[in-house]
Amino acid sequence: MNTDPILVGRGDGGDAFLSLAMANRHGLVAGATGTGKTVTLQALAERLSEAGVPVFASDVKGDLSGLGAPGGGNERIAAAFGKLGLPEPAWRASPVAFWDILGKRGHPVRATVSDMGPLLMGRILGLSEVQQAVLSVLFRLADDRGLLLLDLKDLRALLAYASSDAKTLQAAYGLMSAASIAAVQRSLLVLEDQGGAGFFGEPALDIRDLMRTAPDGRGVVNVLAADEIVESPLLYSTFLLWLLSELFEELPEAGDLDRPKLVFFFDEAHLLFDDAPKALLERVERVVRLVRSKGVGVWFVTQLPTDVPEDVLGQLGNRVQHALRAFTPKDRKAVQAVAETFRPNPRVDPAAAVVELGVGEALVSFLDDEGRPSPVERVRIVPPGSRVGPLAPGERAAALKASPMGSRYDTPVDRVSAYETLGKKAAPRPAGSPAPASPVSAAGEPNIEEIEAELRGELPVRPAPDAYPSPGYATSPEHGTPAPRATPSRRTSAPERRPRNAATDVGEDLLRFAGRELGRQVVRGILGNLTGSSRRRR
Repeated sequence: MNTDPILVGRGDGGDAFLSLAMANRHGLVAGATGTGKTVTLQALAERLSEAGVPVFASDVKGDLSGLGAPGGGNERIAAAFGKLGLPEPAWRASPVAFWDILGKRGHPVRATVSDMGPLLMGRILGLSEVQQAVLSVLFRLADDRGLLLLDLKDLRALLAYASSDAKTLQAAYGLMSAASIAAVQRSLLVLEDQGGAGFFGEPALDIRDLMRTAPDGRGVVNVLAADEIVESPLLYSTFLLWLLSELFEELPEAGDLDRPKLVFFFDEAHLLFDDAPKALLERVERVVRLVRSKGVGVWFVTQLPTDVPEDVLGQLGNRVQHALRAFTPKDRKAVQAVAETFRPNPRVDPAAAVVELGVGEALVSFLDDEGRPSPVERVRIVPPGSRVGPLAPGERAAALKASPMGSRYDTPVDRVSAYETLGKKAAPRPAGSPAPASPVSAAGEPNIEEIEAELRGELPVRPAPDAYPSPGYATSPEHGTPAPRATPSRRTSAPERRPRNAATDVGEDLLRFAGRELGRQVVRGILGNLTGSSRRRR
């Protein structure tokens, strides 16, 4: 694929090009509702794809699905090419993959609770600082006990366990109040009502599946159906932040590339920053600042540049500013702030132009090959060659059926995890069944008769105490042969545990008993004459 700059717009001052080598220096597409942001986003995604760059874009209105069908037949779009002095393009669809957190109009997108981590889970659940601290302790508890947190029922089971054994756990983990645990449980119910339960589980999304190219060398455009999930803004924004964090953590350093490995478009970007805690804002700033070196470009799409915090806004070197409306004093301040962020051009007054722009026009400034922002230009955006408008349901269904991602993600997997493990530990004994014989006597001594009977096979082998499933493999009969298993958490790893089994424990108990008996005989021989006692109780 060529590495020629991408034609974005054409104006009186000439053509505006985006250098592929600078596309990972991040960008901003801003403007009032109805000014053309979505068409600009579609055009950028299409041309990046043609240059061999995979794209991920959230589709909050459903219009971006049109990337999956050829354009043509739209008089307004054809007329726009004529006004720009450009011939009509070879109308064709881009290679697309559709995704959906709710699993309705795209391949399901999933992540495990452990992968999400306590900070992002706390944001999704809308927890207070105290409740967030309790959640962090629960993640630590799961790691220490080797409990896999894959879906919401695992987290719910862990909450119930922590609530019922709060006094036992307090010595090691501190006080977890019943009120805080109950608040987290209520937040889980709200999240499930919003459709968030389907997001947590397996198979979890492999970020490499977002970085594919089509057989003809074009980058695949991954379109996230977000028109429903955006109604749950915490889930929507936190998912995109998690995805961005995964890209940052999983991809190796790439240095300066001739084109990005992936360009990530974050529509309705203000949702990420609304009421976000300081720790989260710091994380966003860090990821945006450093993910460039992994070959990933991040573009925020929003109405006002002021929707993005200054520390993040300062990292966005490429700007496409559609029209703003200055109807209030606050709006006029925003207009002035926007004008001051552009590199001056004596031929363009950005403060006056930004309120005069028509639909499809924009003020643009891109980084040149040396990384310097170009002077601001007023241009008309070159439309895409794919369809401007959504796909019909039948067209989307056909695209999903033909996608190779269906075999990987459409069928959920439910492995043994915290829910099953804690459920077995807490399972009640059937009514009328005898209590299991204790291998330890009332005085704290091993019950030698019971141990010997177990070794002879006359009694069922008792379960090993404090035995947790190995975090490496699933071994329960109902889940078939052992399968590789993820670690309990990618944020903190569980300690290594020595494999245990019942036979080993019985043998160890017998050896400990024999050792103590030998010790008592020696002690009695030495001290018996002094005390006159033939038996000492420990």
